[in-house]
Amino acid sequence: MTEMSYSARFTQLAAERPAHAMVTLVEPSGAPVASITWGEMERASNRLAHKFVAAGVVIGDYVTIALPNSVEFFTACIAAWKVGATPQPVSSRLPSKELDAIVDLANPKVVCTLDEAAANAATHTGRVHLGLSELAGSGGDSSPLPDAIAPSWKAPTSGGSTGRPKLIVASDPSVYDQEPDTDFAAILRIGPWATTVVPGPMYHNGPFVWAFTQLLKGGHVVLLVRFDAQATLAAIERYQGNALYLVPTMMSRIWKLPVNVRQRFDMSSLGVVWHLAAPCPAWLKKEWIDWLGPDRIWELYGGTEGQSATIISGTEWLAHEGSVGRPVMGEMRIVDEHGDECPAGTVGEVFMRPEPGKVTYRYVGAEPTVLTGGWESLGDMGWMDGDGFLYLADRRSDMILSGGANIYPAEVESALESHPAVRSCAVIGLPDSDLGQRVHAVVQAVNVSSEELVAHVAEQLVRYKVPRSIEFVTEAVRDDAGKVRRSALLAQRRERPQE
Repeated sequence: MTEMSYSARFTQLAAERPAHAMVTLVEPSGAPVASITWGEMERASNRLAHKFVAAGVVIGDYVTIALPNSVEFFTACIAAWKVGATPQPVSSRLPSKELDAIVDLANPKVVCTLDEAAANAATHTGRVHLGLSELAGSGGDSSPLPDAIAPSWKAPTSGGSTGRPKLIVASDPSVYDQEPDTDFAAILRIGPWATTVVPGPMYHNGPFVWAFTQLLKGGHVVLLVRFDAQATLAAIERYQGNALYLVPTMMSRIWKLPVNVRQRFDMSSLGVVWHLAAPCPAWLKKEWIDWLGPDRIWELYGGTEGQSATIISGTEWLAHEGSVGRPVMGEMRIVDEHGDECPAGTVGEVFMRPEPGKVTYRYVGAEPTVLTGGWESLGDMGWMDGDGFLYLADRRSDMILSGGANIYPAEVESALESHPAVRSCAVIGLPDSDLGQRVHAVVQAVNVSSEELVAHVAEQLVRYKVPRSIEFVTEAVRDDAGKVRRSALLAQRRERPQE
């Protein structure tokens, strides 16, 4: 048999290596703070799965998981799969307004939260809220449950260009296929019984995919509580990490460590370093290639929707500098404003679609924009060379990429404009040497300080969406039709020094 449920696969691996470390949690100081073996996870996830069943969770339900990087995050996901439910991860730092909107979309019977205080304060009626102590508790039934398959293996969220959240529900069920030619782990160069180091937040799609791809192949995930440059290198050395997941902001912070600090750590165990989620500056990529060698540096471009993706190795990148690679699944093409395909070397909008007959996702809370033939766009502009390598240009949309996270201006503007002193505003992404882009707000307001506005937004939005700088103007930012030319605002401010 080449296919089995995730539930059966995790049970199988636990039987094969019960005493081996499965997940290790590491503090920014570099100290391990928690670890769980395969055998312990089997029992813990079974106990939690029984609690999900008692709460009424059935096959096809969502389980909202609002937890930080933790062992319990993994327990909650595996427990959901064991009852045929879909893990629906969100940031544990979401203000209640944002969490409420997502819970309304997902309509889960269970919400897993950081602690009992958060659970008790939750406003979601008719749902069971499980705090951290209940998720980590050792009491309860740990017996196996009947085998079950979730119709979707994940459902991460996106804010969307409207500022309203949506779920991106994967079409693939929670089924593990052991056939080599269908093994996604082989594409990611993640081997069986290997160790993958993940310093990013698990509620993001990239860390989620990399971590669980490794676990489904057996092995060990080393997870940082939160990113720290030196702690990441220390974790690779200490746990002999074979694969590493990064975004360019992390790459930059690691590279900016003193040379003697970077060179202190042994990176010889690393077989592959992946970076994605935001454009990587050419100078930074070259430094990493020079440091670790081109065969170990790999990049992936694609969306959570999974219609298509490109991959490029460091060796290929040196021959096609600036490229994000060629499609390894699905199709891509460059289209002009008239919908016609662009010739090689001409910038247009990047459209993609999966293999014929394949559906990779569906939205809850939004509708996709589709061209004839099933082509869809993520809002990126780019061009292809004569060899079929894709190069990204400026983004068509106004989305801000900060530290690997997607931030939509409409969402931040809505929060700003809810303050009574704000008359109009626009939010743009200014270049930032560390984050890639930083959130900058241009605000027309009276009798209010930037500190007050920042505090106001922080009550409504997760921290990384809060403006890092606010500029006050006296004229209306928007025209009479309520429109704003963000490109003009950005062009006027691009050359200004960072505050």
